[in-house]
Amino acid sequence: MIKNLAIDSTLDLSFQRQVEVSKELIWRAWTEPELIKIWFCPRPWKTIACEVDLHAGGVFKTTMQSPEGVLVPNEGCFLDVQKNKQLVWTNALLPGFRPNQATSLDVDAANFFFTATIHLEDHLGGTTYTALVRHADQKACDMHKAMGFEQGWGIALDQLIELVRQGI
Repeated sequence: MIKNLAIDSTLDLSFQRQVEVSKELIWRAWTEPELIKIWFCPRPWKTIACEVDLHAGGVFKTTMQSPEGVLVPNEGCFLDVQKNKQLVWTNALLPGFRPNQATSLDVDAANFFFTATIHLEDHLGGTTYTALVRHADQKACDMHKAMGFEQGWGIALDQLIELVRQGI
């Protein structure tokens, strides 16, 4: 798990897997917009747009599309960028650490503020991959869990691994 970061089971969702992929290739898949668009959300959903400015305060923006054609934009900023080791971003802040005042973010509509961390560590033959998503309140955390956090993020990781194995 991520060192020196207390996990609150009422507010945080996480999972960890050992994968037979180098952290350098996982890093590329997480930081190059054209690659992100291939694997980022569980199929049949699609990521149709992505923007990355890879530094603390830089933009991390995606637009996902449901099978029915509904667009789901999400914009935030990176908080921490440690090449081949850790990415931390949030949608509670916009690029440049500008507070997000979006009135459309309403937990009842399945939209909520979060901070996400992807942590990568060397492991025999690959990488220990840890995903952690922190929520402001239990209602948002419960909603994210009910939406299928672990399954959805796990499927996305499987798609990332598939992409890497195909040769990025």
